[in-house]
Amino acid sequence: MKHYALFATAVLSAFIFSSCSSVEVSDSWMLGPFSRPVADAVIKPDTSAVFFCPMSNDTVRWSESDTFNPAATTCDGKICILFRSEDNSATGVGSRCSRIGYAETTDGITMSIAPEPVLYPADDQWAELDNPGGIEDPRVAKTEDGLYVMLYTSWNHKVARLCAATSRDLKNWEKHGPVFKGQLGGILDDDWTKSASIVTRLDEKGDLVIDKFDGKYLMYWGEEFINPATSEDLIHWTPMTDENGDILKVVLPREGMFDSSLTECGPPAVHTEDGIVLIYNGKSEETGAYSAGQVLFDEENPARVLARLDEPFFKPELPFEKTGQYVDGTVFCEGLVHCHGNWYLYYGCADSMVGVAVCADK
Repeated sequence: MKHYALFATAVLSAFIFSSCSSVEVSDSWMLGPFSRPVADAVIKPDTSAVFFCPMSNDTVRWSESDTFNPAATTCDGKICILFRSEDNSATGVGSRCSRIGYAETTDGITMSIAPEPVLYPADDQWAELDNPGGIEDPRVAKTEDGLYVMLYTSWNHKVARLCAATSRDLKNWEKHGPVFKGQLGGILDDDWTKSASIVTRLDEKGDLVIDKFDGKYLMYWGEEFINPATSEDLIHWTPMTDENGDILKVVLPREGMFDSSLTECGPPAVHTEDGIVLIYNGKSEETGAYSAGQVLFDEENPARVLARLDEPFFKPELPFEKTGQYVDGTVFCEGLVHCHGNWYLYYGCADSMVGVAVCADK
């Protein structure tokens, strides 16, 4: 795969082309098709799992309510899942605390789940951002030398902030705080930011690793719109802007379509021979359902959209994807790995459980 200079020419050019979806590109560029190997969720709530919470100074049933919105990566030939879990089913939606649980699998389906969460609100310098809502919706990718990077949402019941953490073993994490802190004059410091997909590529072993473009890392982020951002260290990120200095919006909701309400970034994007493929989650304004779409970006100008699916490639179909916290139906994709000749796509089911879909190599 070739690497090209990032968006070095006039920003205006990128802005003009950013919403284009009529370029003649076959949908052969898309990842998939994906199918469900089992008609059931692979991770479910567990009322028996307990954890001593340093914030409440008490024992909590940390995954008794819901387990959903999973990240995924690989380690030592295993698929590793980092999933969002909610405690205290007695309280209403939005009043619970989220923590990140850990599971691993050798077949992609049968999970061994750690008894305690691996990332959670703690009495640290980030407590004001993480508490009381917790740590939500992780995406995870790794570097060639084995550093795992998690981008997640810190939720203090006031402002959602996109934050970063790093690890060498997926179980012990170092928090680094908000990824946009101080960037562009601090315009995003107190704004609602979430949902980030770092761009990856397949290495010579067929494993997804974080890619670089013109010496910088690249990600897409956002939920009401999608914006590209770059970084030199995977911790501090600078969003791209338009000719007026405003946040560049390269993908927006489309009226009357499956993504008419939201376009929210999914798992790490993949740099392929056709360009950069991003799976995203689209919410329908009409039905409220979340389905998954794909968009193809130009590798020479990662702010330019070459193609975008008009129909979802994956949508809620099974009962456990239409019941639970979110009865309108949800397949919320956040985890993507390539392992043993297959693509595994992990997704949240109705904000309540974790499901998996699989695609064999073409």
